[in-house]
Amino acid sequence: MSLTIQTDEHFMKLALAEAKKAFDADEVPVGAVIVHKGQVISRAHNFTERLNDVTAHAEMQAFTAAAETLGGKYLWDCTLFVTLEPCVMCAGASFWTQISRIVYAAPDEKRGFNKIKSTLLHPKTEINGGLMADESAALLKKFFQNKRY
Repeated sequence: MSLTIQTDEHFMKLALAEAKKAFDADEVPVGAVIVHKGQVISRAHNFTERLNDVTAHAEMQAFTAAAETLGGKYLWDCTLFVTLEPCVMCAGASFWTQISRIVYAAPDEKRGFNKIKSTLLHPKTEINGGLMADESAALLKKFFQNKRY
């Protein structure tokens, strides 16, 4: 296992911890972490229910916190680790941040940005999907099963 994969797994585990916080708060369990030069600069999870705001996705919260930490709106040399493939809104926001890299866990077959075949991401953004997808998908499945019963 290479150092990059180990590092990616470490940061995805932090994103999964954020997703578990969302689960415990009765929010859709999606977590996000943004890393700049090997350091976590923001952590977030969904706040749509708590804030009564449909745009309060984990990624959006993380982008705002990271920009404030860096003192600017561009997230150059940053990686977003998120437990679910970003939706179209979050992918579009990532375009404007010019984030360098996105690593997501579980694919979102219904609302993920990959469903829309367009240029939602910045052309320089590297995308990697599937890291720890099973863990993320299991948490999401448990959340929605609890809602149905």
